[in-house]
Amino acid sequence: MSFRASVSCSRAQGEAIATGDDPLPSAVLVADEPDPARPDDWLIHAYFEHAPSDAELTELAKLGRGRPQVEQLGEGDWVTMSQAGLRPIRAGRFTVHTPTHVPDSETINFEIDAGLAFGTGQHATTAGCLGALDRLERGGTRFDNIADIGTGTGLLAFAALALWPTARCIATDVDPVAIDVARDNAAINRVKLGHGVGELMLAQADGMDSPMLAARAPFDLIVANILAGPLIELAADFAKSLTPGGTIVLAGLLDTQVEGVATAYEAQGLRVSDRGFGEWPVLVCERVE
Repeated sequence: MSFRASVSCSRAQGEAIATGDDPLPSAVLVADEPDPARPDDWLIHAYFEHAPSDAELTELAKLGRGRPQVEQLGEGDWVTMSQAGLRPIRAGRFTVHTPTHVPDSETINFEIDAGLAFGTGQHATTAGCLGALDRLERGGTRFDNIADIGTGTGLLAFAALALWPTARCIATDVDPVAIDVARDNAAINRVKLGHGVGELMLAQADGMDSPMLAARAPFDLIVANILAGPLIELAADFAKSLTPGGTIVLAGLLDTQVEGVATAYEAQGLRVSDRGFGEWPVLVCERVE
C-alpha cells in the first residue's frame, strides 16, 4: 500500500529539496507548481511505501509550511506515482520527461527516472545548465573533451554528447548509486558508453580526485551542477584541468552566492562571461587563451 503526504511550500522551499541533504530517506520527494498563476505557491509531495510516521510527517512539515495532508494511494508502483506529477520540462532544444510521459517529437528527448537520484531537469539548476549548453552550441562553440562533475543521473553528459557528438565525455559522481543510475539511464537513452569519440565514460570520483579524470585532462568543457561550497573548493582544481580557451559551466548556487563563486574562479584567472539570472543562476566561466 502506498501513501502520499503533501505540504504547502514556497517556490524556494520546493526547489531546495533537490540541493539539500535527504531528510526523508524512506520517501521519494517531489515538488511541483500546481497553479502557474500563483508561482510562489508550491507543494512538496512525499511518497511512502508505508503509512508515514509522526516523525516523518514532522520532518516533512519542516520543509514547507503548515501541516502535511496524507492520502492513501492504494495498490501500485509508488515511484511511478511520484513521477506522474513531474511535468516534462523544456530547456533550450531539450525536453526531459519521466517514463510516464510521451516524448516531444520536435525536441531532443531524454527519459529520466526520478526515483533514485537527482537530475530529472525539474530543478531550475539542471534546466539552466541545459539552456547554457544549448546557447554555447548555438553560438558556434565546439568542444572535444568534456567532463560532467557530480553527474547525478547523467543527464548533462547526455545533453553535451547530443550537442557535440564527436566529443569524448566523462561523467563522475561521488555517489556510487548515482553512477549505477547514470549507467541505466544511458542505456534507456541510447548513449554509448566507452572511451572513444562520441562515447561516455562513467566513474566514481570525489571532485577531480580520480586517475581517470587525470588521464583525460585537460578538458575544454567542464560542467558542474553541485553546490556553491564545493564549487568554490574545486575552483583551483577545475582551473588546472581546463585547456586554454576552455569553458566551465557552474550551477547549484543561489543568486546570493553568485559573487562568492565568481570571485573564486576569477582568482584562478578565469573570466565569468555569463552570471546567469533568476534565483538559481548558472555561471559560465572561460579561460582566455
